Amino acid sequence: MSTEPDTTEEAEPGTPGAAEEAAQDAADDASAEETGTGESAETVAGDAKQPSEAEAELAAQRELRERIERRKAEKRGPIASGTKLSGTAADLMAAVRAVESGEKPAAAIAFRAPAPDARTTTGAPAARPAAAPSPSASPAPVRQPQPAAPVAAPPEAVEAVRGVLAEGGAPDTLAPQVVSALGDGADGQLRADPWQLLRVAGVRPEQADGFARALLGAECAPDDERRGRAVTVWLLEQAALAGHTVLDAAALTAALIQRGVPDPDTAVQSTVAEGEALEFQDAIEEAAGQAATDREADGEDDEAVEAQERPVRMLIGLERYALAEESLADGLARIVNSLPKEAPEDWESSAGSSGRGSAAELIRAVAGHGLVLHTGGDAARAEPAALVAAARSLGLRVCAAAHTPVGRRRFAALLAPETHSGTDPDPESESVVTVAGLLAGTEGPGRDADGAFLLDLLVVLDAPQLDVESAAMVVESLPDGARLLLSGDPAVLWSAGPGRVFADLVAARTCPHVVSRTPDPGPIGELVSGVSVGELTQVEAPGKEVVIVPVRDAGEAVHRTVQLVADSVPRALGVPAEQTQVITPGHGGAAGTRALNSALKERLNPGPGRFGGFDPGDRIAYSPAPGRTVPGQVVKADAEGLHLECGGVPVVVPKERVELSVRHGWALTAHQAVGLHWPAAVVVLPGDTASSLSRPWVYTAFGRAERHLSVVHGVDQALARAVAEVPAKARTTRLPGLFRAQVPPAV
Repeated sequence: MSTEPDTTEEAEPGTPGAAEEAAQDAADDASAEETGTGESAETVAGDAKQPSEAEAELAAQRELRERIERRKAEKRGPIASGTKLSGTAADLMAAVRAVESGEKPAAAIAFRAPAPDARTTTGAPAARPAAAPSPSASPAPVRQPQPAAPVAAPPEAVEAVRGVLAEGGAPDTLAPQVVSALGDGADGQLRADPWQLLRVAGVRPEQADGFARALLGAECAPDDERRGRAVTVWLLEQAALAGHTVLDAAALTAALIQRGVPDPDTAVQSTVAEGEALEFQDAIEEAAGQAATDREADGEDDEAVEAQERPVRMLIGLERYALAEESLADGLARIVNSLPKEAPEDWESSAGSSGRGSAAELIRAVAGHGLVLHTGGDAARAEPAALVAAARSLGLRVCAAAHTPVGRRRFAALLAPETHSGTDPDPESESVVTVAGLLAGTEGPGRDADGAFLLDLLVVLDAPQLDVESAAMVVESLPDGARLLLSGDPAVLWSAGPGRVFADLVAARTCPHVVSRTPDPGPIGELVSGVSVGELTQVEAPGKEVVIVPVRDAGEAVHRTVQLVADSVPRALGVPAEQTQVITPGHGGAAGTRALNSALKERLNPGPGRFGGFDPGDRIAYSPAPGRTVPGQVVKADAEGLHLECGGVPVVVPKERVELSVRHGWALTAHQAVGLHWPAAVVVLPGDTASSLSRPWVYTAFGRAERHLSVVHGVDQALARAVAEVPAKARTTRLPGLFRAQVPPAV
């Protein structure tokens, strides 16, 4: 397939307009598309908290508020990278922010008492309990409680907020979300600062402005300091939805000007002074290195070189993500530095028994290092599987965590000879888990009395899907002396949450990186391998493994898609409709997931949709939390709610949460499909989606098919251009610099 030059331009993070682009697009592209529901973080927690959990959370929140008040009183200057806001404080505050927003259950947070010699921001890591050498020496695991949802807002608080909303002309249906976002005295807070309405997901600045005008009357003005702070925080939240953990100060001020804030610099500084955002000075490494070289060439001595001011960039970020990045960098440095450097002979023997190639190389790397990165396609998972088998043969406690239940089952199947040997009675819940289940304590080995996983080696699959908060929680939970392998396909779409942890660590070059030499097999494997390096090539497909179906418009795309799923693929290839997945770029549009799901339901499972539009037998996509999509099927509906079957696990979704967390699932976006595979996939590319395509999107969508891929093609040369010329959108993060400051790049 030929390519043509791309004449379009796209705003990049770090340039004026980047924050505004995030604010405009994130609600649909990052939240709605990636979570599959468009729900806010506040509305996607699980069941009610137990009293003890609620008390613990309240205590943590009080400590958080005290810390913020102290910071407000201090009003110190910008925070240099690698200083302050790290260690236990970072763990506490980032975790509390996650609980407050509803993105993480309280059960997932395990705080441990600091050691007497706990590290400061400039000291060495404090010692933690070393990993036990064998399972027989391990203490009994401490199980975390099941995930729980926030306690319902008090009715009187909701009613009070309803009154304020009605007075300002805002929908009173927002009241529960306002109470969830603002907490105690939400009505008073809203009356004192109407722009606090922007803290509710889905509310935009122009809507908050109208609400403020109704409440404040003549006192409402564009230069109101309260408005400047609220819009600043809103822009940072939208940027986080688009994947950024921080924004360049210049990009943020440019976006504030576009939002009608007359003095953006004052708005940013006010937001920082009030503790609602943090300001960072990050050294520009390349410029700093070149400046030092130039000064040395001019004959300046080392002390003079050090005395020179290093070039820096000013970054602004929300506290929760900034603290999570600090904590993650600290934890990774601890893992790297706490492992003895010598590799035991037993590891070498295990590597030798695995033969030559990437698997043996991976085993040797993990033997001698606390942190190892592994990259490769789907077939390369055999190499982490060989590592898990080798480590288990040495008597080590090993756990592998995948992004989805499907990924967990697929990896468990690779370990079948070992995990079904009788030594592990429940391999899926103990040895192979999901990341979410591991953090929540519902799967995996459990934790010791200090909150650390009872593990010697943790293998995290689908590592590109780790957002900065999840990664920080995983790393913080590992004991000293444990090893961590992060394995994944670097070409797939990045995490739904903020950060690009895996890509940042690969770019930092501070730890061993094993690149798999195991290619994905067959015509589909050949096709996606080409896409990963920017080439869209025609492949030989004698068994109709890859089929291109040209279409002229969106209406024809929907018609041909339904025909493929219901008739052509089952008849020609023997793949039933329930094993064929449709993937399209977005939810909206004439050929988005909504239109396709409507057409597919009408053909494959027609019904009145008595329960929120669903009928027994409907395929669904269930989102238990932002960024997580679990495919399943509707079983029935009753007074309890909508009964689902998701990968063999029964799930009951209460009636009030069905609209927020369940969609029809015959058609998904590529973000929803990450980590999942089906025997057949139909990728739909209508003409109006050409501008939204990128190489990672195409790679991810095409790679979901195991036996057959149909491409309903209506974008002409835009597909080839996207593969050749449109990489992943950059994300602004601080992790590479934070990590390199503690772990120098490998020679």
